[in-house]
Amino acid sequence: MHRDSHPSSTHSTSQPIRGRRKARPARPDQNVANQHHELLVGLIRELFQAERSAERHALREAERLGDTPPAQALRAASRHAAQVLRELPAAVEASRVGGAAAGRTLGELLSLLRDNAIDFLVDAERSYRATLLGLRHGVDLVRMIQHVTDASGDVELGGFCARWLGEREPLVHGVEVAMTWFAEKPGVAIHSGKWLPNLPLLRRRRSAQHN
Repeated sequence: MHRDSHPSSTHSTSQPIRGRRKARPARPDQNVANQHHELLVGLIRELFQAERSAERHALREAERLGDTPPAQALRAASRHAAQVLRELPAAVEASRVGGAAAGRTLGELLSLLRDNAIDFLVDAERSYRATLLGLRHGVDLVRMIQHVTDASGDVELGGFCARWLGEREPLVHGVEVAMTWFAEKPGVAIHSGKWLPNLPLLRRRRSAQHN
């Protein structure tokens, strides 16, 4: 009788172990995918802001500088930013990254604040460098987005970043090169932004004084 009960007791204790499985935690790869998505949403919001800023500030600086090499370089960068703002929503939608458009309102507010205050308080050369700094920030931002798309396998958004960098980086380099113009025109460089729309008048006055 003892021999008969032993196998059955062993069987009864082992059977429930096979039938009752604890709930498994979420797979690590799914957690990483969610984290990639959250990171991309924040970066895309920032990109909308950066491009809106690049479009407005570069064009505003160019208008103050007239028909000069720095102005020409800035206009090219501004045109590209405007093009990106038209294409970015479709690229984001194709990549299924949601929540990106929320950054546009804040970006417009920040641009307005800068246009009405900061740009008029600094000299022309310093304001130009501030705009260039914003353009460089955009390049670093898109590089970061591309790193995340490579890690997450987002082919559509990664391709968009590659095209963006191929087009924007030469334009930013052009803005950097054009900065040497201020060294050749120190009188313009030291004027505050609010005087730049009267740049032709200032030149005529100085010419008259020398004559």
